[in-house]
Amino acid sequence: MLTPETILIEKTNSRLAIQVSLSGLSYCCFNTLNDTVSSFNDIIFDLSNPEIKIESHFTAAFEEYPELTKQYDEIQVVHSNSLTTLVPTSLFDEQYLASYMQYNTKVFDSDFFSYDAITAYQMNLVYIPYVNINNFLIDKYGSFDYKHSNSVLVNKLLQDSKNDELKKMYVHFDQKHFEIAVIQKEELLLFNSFEYKTVEDFIYYILFTAEQLSLNPEHFPIVLLGDITSDSEFYKIAYKYIRNVSLLDVEDLRWNNYFSEAENRKHYILFNS
Repeated sequence: MLTPETILIEKTNSRLAIQVSLSGLSYCCFNTLNDTVSSFNDIIFDLSNPEIKIESHFTAAFEEYPELTKQYDEIQVVHSNSLTTLVPTSLFDEQYLASYMQYNTKVFDSDFFSYDAITAYQMNLVYIPYVNINNFLIDKYGSFDYKHSNSVLVNKLLQDSKNDELKKMYVHFDQKHFEIAVIQKEELLLFNSFEYKTVEDFIYYILFTAEQLSLNPEHFPIVLLGDITSDSEFYKIAYKYIRNVSLLDVEDLRWNNYFSEAENRKHYILFNS
């Protein structure tokens, strides 16, 4: 039988957040006593050999990084892909997850669907998690909580727009896809994911989205975050066509860690998980 003294001894005062995708993983360890990030790593898989299964890449990562195998009071897994859709709570029914997804992605009978409730903003994010990665992590940890990166992103951006009267377009970059969120004072006007290969793909989707919402490139601000810097060709082409372009201010986020602005911007979702 566990006594209060036993529980106190076993408590580590630490929390692990892991963001997973098919191209790699990143993780950070939180000190829960002061809510700071104590350590962090970004691991990119070598995908040159397509015969190597994703589970093998995760096995290698767990062998190389001992922090992944330590004891934690809480483990949060964050799935990162573009297979998501948002549904207002008033229209949401848990029995129809596949139906919501079929409008913006190809679904299969074998797919597993999940959702995150974004309660404060009366919406649910429906998505397809990586079941094989979850199964691998169950073998390692036994149990953990998981959610989607887009629910973390949307929730945080909405929170930060509380006192902002302007319509702003936020663009979060990942390796093969980016997300566009148009927000005004805690109201989500649009959210969508786009796969891209070139800078032309990127600027086309940006300008098309702006046109659909009657946003004038001479006036509306666009804020970039994720895997992007001011030296990026994507930043430069945005600046060419849109007057008001900036990188997300992450100074508030940096209060809980010692990493650079670029790292906080790139791993904005992970550090807010």
